[in-house]
Amino acid sequence: MSAPLRIGILCHPTYGGSGVVASELALSLAARGHTVHLFSHAVPPRLARSPGPVQMHVAQGVPYPLFHATPHDIAIASSILTLHRTEGLDVLHAHYALPHAVSAYLARSAAIADRDKRAPRMVTTLHGTDITLVGNDPSYAPLTQFVIEQSDAVTAVSADLARRTRENFCREFTLRPCAIEVVPNFVDVALFHPGAAPRDVDGPPRVVHVSNFRPVKRVPWLLRAFALATQGTRAELLLVGDGPDQQPVRTLARDLGIQDRVVFLGERDALPELLAPADVFALSSSEESFGLSALEAMACGTPVVATDVGGVREVVEAGITGLLCEPEDLEGFAAHLAMLLFERDRARAMGAAARHAAVERFGHERVIPRYEAVYRRVLATAR
Repeated sequence: MSAPLRIGILCHPTYGGSGVVASELALSLAARGHTVHLFSHAVPPRLARSPGPVQMHVAQGVPYPLFHATPHDIAIASSILTLHRTEGLDVLHAHYALPHAVSAYLARSAAIADRDKRAPRMVTTLHGTDITLVGNDPSYAPLTQFVIEQSDAVTAVSADLARRTRENFCREFTLRPCAIEVVPNFVDVALFHPGAAPRDVDGPPRVVHVSNFRPVKRVPWLLRAFALATQGTRAELLLVGDGPDQQPVRTLARDLGIQDRVVFLGERDALPELLAPADVFALSSSEESFGLSALEAMACGTPVVATDVGGVREVVEAGITGLLCEPEDLEGFAAHLAMLLFERDRARAMGAAARHAAVERFGHERVIPRYEAVYRRVLATAR
């Protein structure tokens, strides 16, 4: 059996995909016997509610009048270096290119300069908007390209994201080839399962949507599709999450006359209990590198209606585990919603197929060993 590793994971403390995946990865690695430290400027929600043995390091930096904003990324790099000097780390795993790969690179560089012990290796996982939106902005693109190149290994959560990264950031690489390994997101199929909460077969059909209510998630667009699909029915739409578009969506619900059938639940941790009873999960994004919330719904046996963007088709198999449509096809999206809301036998069959796909392709035990293999490969290669 291979020796356990000392792993430092860097992530955003959010309900979003990168923070969720990093937290779940940390917990899974710790359960497999590794020593895992998680670095962020706050405790991620998925970690906060778990009793798992992950060691949390909150590095917020020191407020100072000279700083326009507290430099969390520098504080995280310093926290990593302090831990490495006292206990040692084998691998730094940065989730999201900026700022975490930059923090990992800075900490690793300082550790190399120390010369008293082997510096940790650096793995960067790309999650989507760190490449397609943030990292691709001219203000950040050169630095994004640099930390990708300087990483000992780079992974992406979908083949589509790996392709886009190569197209946008790998044309001018001169030091090493742009090798990006696809390691998909994963789901805890023991936590997310069809029995997490019973379905009310006598209640109104129900659609659920989970997001951060940002423009890319197109919640207003979803509201219009839902209104079109369910006119004259009792069907309900449950919206989980919060963000800048929530108040405009509340206003739109009133304007569309469906405010009594739209429920705003805000940010919740009890996602399996919300996803399992739903008839349909709706994902309406204009950009999506993977679609983790859709995968969690699939694990709960809930079929998905989604826009065919980014890496979504790598998760949702059209006609088998859900239905896909073009991102601007509002009428088509509405028709798909109506089909699965009101043809319940078809929805149940797709839900069963969705559960099977989640277990067989995206379960913890399928994916976590692939990250372990990446760690051991970079450790076996001298820098």
